[in-house]
Amino acid sequence: MQQFKIFKNTYLFIILPLFLVYSCKSKGQKIPEVSQIKQKIIPGAYQLKKYLPLLQDKNVAIVGNQTSEINRTHLVDTLLALNIKIKKVFAPEHGFRGKASAGEHVKNSIDIKTGLPIISLYGKHKKPTAEDLKDIEIIVFDIQDVGARFYTYLSTLHYVMEAAAENNIPVIVLDRPNPNSDYIDGPVLEKEVSSFVGLHPVPIVYAMTIGEYAKMINGEGWLKNGIQAKLSIIPISHYKHGMIYKLPIKPSPNLPNYQAVRLYPGLCLLEGTDVSVGRGTDWPFQIYGSPVLPKEKYKFTFTPQKNDASKWPKHEKKLCYGTDLRNINPPKAIHLDWVIKTFRDYPDKNIFFRKSFNRLAGNTSLQKMIIQGKSAEEIKKTWQKSLNDFKKIRKKYLIYPDFTTNR
Repeated sequence: MQQFKIFKNTYLFIILPLFLVYSCKSKGQKIPEVSQIKQKIIPGAYQLKKYLPLLQDKNVAIVGNQTSEINRTHLVDTLLALNIKIKKVFAPEHGFRGKASAGEHVKNSIDIKTGLPIISLYGKHKKPTAEDLKDIEIIVFDIQDVGARFYTYLSTLHYVMEAAAENNIPVIVLDRPNPNSDYIDGPVLEKEVSSFVGLHPVPIVYAMTIGEYAKMINGEGWLKNGIQAKLSIIPISHYKHGMIYKLPIKPSPNLPNYQAVRLYPGLCLLEGTDVSVGRGTDWPFQIYGSPVLPKEKYKFTFTPQKNDASKWPKHEKKLCYGTDLRNINPPKAIHLDWVIKTFRDYPDKNIFFRKSFNRLAGNTSLQKMIIQGKSAEEIKKTWQKSLNDFKKIRKKYLIYPDFTTNR
């Protein structure tokens, strides 16, 4: 009865598999696979028997957010139910529950449900300190990535690994699929424009899982002074690069569905311009537009309004003329024409680009070539050598069969 009470507040469809895991753990028996998962692809977090033995009798820190789940039950709740000693949680951009707007300052807090301290790794405090990690014996990283260089969870991974290496703490990455792993494209980031929205010399779309990416951070010596974290990857089962994977939980407030996730790598460049990408509407990263674009060319209209996902939307309360991408087939490439066309049609080209554009692009040359009137084809030719060099590096760290295009 006591074992059953531990699980009385979990969802019905996860009670049985977790009960079996707990029972086997208590009796010293082999922990079974979670067999009730309906989808073929099984993320690393679901494969409890592979990492529970590494956590037993240790003080554990979790790096996670709302995507850190097993059958819609949070990883933290699952591990606590299994008597794992979680001491604290580190949260990335958007916070532990994933509700903060992009760029919003997230404060340290206490999780109401579990009473655990939550330490924000966003804003000025991007890297865990030695004090943060005091008494921590192992770190578990479980965050769903979307496969774009400027998605900041990659930078959080970097700083967590670096802090762990400096404090001699092992890191376990529970791997999850990359929904944009079927192509490689975009300029490779140049060191001069590195920032929290791009720390490493990789293209915008790099076609690696978060686990493979962690291996690359280690292997390429990208951590401070070339140190390496003690890294373990819990791999995904039945996964190949290029497989369609629709995220069960939105990874951040403004990526609400599969279409937005797929369009994000190309549309995010417009975030560094005066053009709205639909923040403050029901269709972020599925539409774009501006109040000053010519309405005879841009027939689709929308008006950004402050909402839970976007507290400071660009062009708030202004009627924008733009383009609706909700029903297109997302291109398997960085679609530069969205940026090029809007720049050409913008009345005041002096205000089109913002300071953040070069950080998102990963170089200063893309903006210059657009201003010069270069075509998308001409621009992409300048990327090819660095892209080919990156692909050689990438191959060293792949865990899963590779079916990417543009190789």
